[in-house]
Amino acid sequence: MNIILLSGGSGKRLWPLSNETRSKQFLKLLRNKEGQPESMVQRVYGQIKSAGIDANIVVATGKSQQDSIYAQLGQAVDVVLEPERRDTFPAIVLACAYLADRKAMQRDEVVLVLPVDPYADLGYFEALLQMELLIVEGATNIALMGIMPTYPSTKSGYIIPQPDGAGVDSFQEKPDEASAAKLIAAGAWWNGGVFAFKLGYLLDISRQYIPGTTFAEAEGQFATLPKISFDYEVVEKEEAIAMVKYCGTWRDLGTWNTLTEVMNDQAIGRVILADNCENTHVINELGIPVTVLGTKDVVVAASPDGILVSDKHQSSYLKSYVDGIDQRPMYEEYWWGDYKVLDYSSFPDGAMTLTKKMFIKSGQSTGSQSHAWRDEIWIILDGTGELLIDGQARSVARGDTVYIKNGLKHALKALADIHLIQVQIGIELSETDVEFYDGEQQ
Repeated sequence: MNIILLSGGSGKRLWPLSNETRSKQFLKLLRNKEGQPESMVQRVYGQIKSAGIDANIVVATGKSQQDSIYAQLGQAVDVVLEPERRDTFPAIVLACAYLADRKAMQRDEVVLVLPVDPYADLGYFEALLQMELLIVEGATNIALMGIMPTYPSTKSGYIIPQPDGAGVDSFQEKPDEASAAKLIAAGAWWNGGVFAFKLGYLLDISRQYIPGTTFAEAEGQFATLPKISFDYEVVEKEEAIAMVKYCGTWRDLGTWNTLTEVMNDQAIGRVILADNCENTHVINELGIPVTVLGTKDVVVAASPDGILVSDKHQSSYLKSYVDGIDQRPMYEEYWWGDYKVLDYSSFPDGAMTLTKKMFIKSGQSTGSQSHAWRDEIWIILDGTGELLIDGQARSVARGDTVYIKNGLKHALKALADIHLIQVQIGIELSETDVEFYDGEQQ
């Protein structure tokens, strides 16, 4: 079996913790069996293993999420980078081309596609095995997962089974509440966005748009693929469809209201939450304390990107309010560590400074790089490492200060966890002002 995990998202619905590079699936607000913090993507990845599914797993995502994937799942995981956002059909085509070309999978191999962030129990993943069996037996061209609805959701698509229950009659995308209630009464199921098919089936469909057979050709012609969902382009055109029913726990943790329902902790970070608070959750990623008194049905979230105080129900409408916020991400996670922006200032003469607090994991390196427009000052707060500047190596430790002029090639490897302050100085400060060497990535 091959599993394609679709990892997308614009990072708006769980603002201010999520942003363009740290979408909801990377927020470590859940807890695993050992009580350690984990993200949605880590939970799903672990559940696939716990369900005893022996599968090649490929994560289809954009470049902005690559480092978060590696940081949370390890650098051995297969990642297929979409050149641009073009919806789920192009993403699945590209991932299937990768499986066929780079992983040498045969045409009769089964492929399962699922979102990277469902909140479900192990039965959800065991249902994947039932879907695989339907495809292996040749009973259908596509198998879908139908999820038992628990309320008339207006944010879910619906699968309407045939009267005899042997197949799928039709689909309905995100109806209004009254229509959703009628669909459920008539026996409709939520469409969980989970698909199974044979690799050759999808490759044949993709040939309509990309005649080539290699991953490089699919990648190079990605922009020519129609910008459309897999449901519209493939599923709704197919007649041989079967549905596997799943009746267990399933939630889309896409809003603060739904996410806080499954969180183990009411307070995360430096938080003082008074006993007279009811159904209140506070998440604080700032270095200053947040104190909350006498609230009911409220979520408070504070990060370097901003501060949210919202009624839980109203939080589902957050996206429209923060869409207009245009600022660089103030927190980013990389495979080598992470950083938080502490200050961003400009001065009358045109000079600018950007101050970050950075963390580099023991054994990891920022990679060899240089900058064309900015100088950097590094102050080592803790840890030890090896610094290479323009071919000259030196050791660094707590209290050391390093000045790096623009144009100089440099890299820092942590021998023990390093915490440092980085100050960027220049007339142009941008995350794109970086050139990597020796094939290394930041």
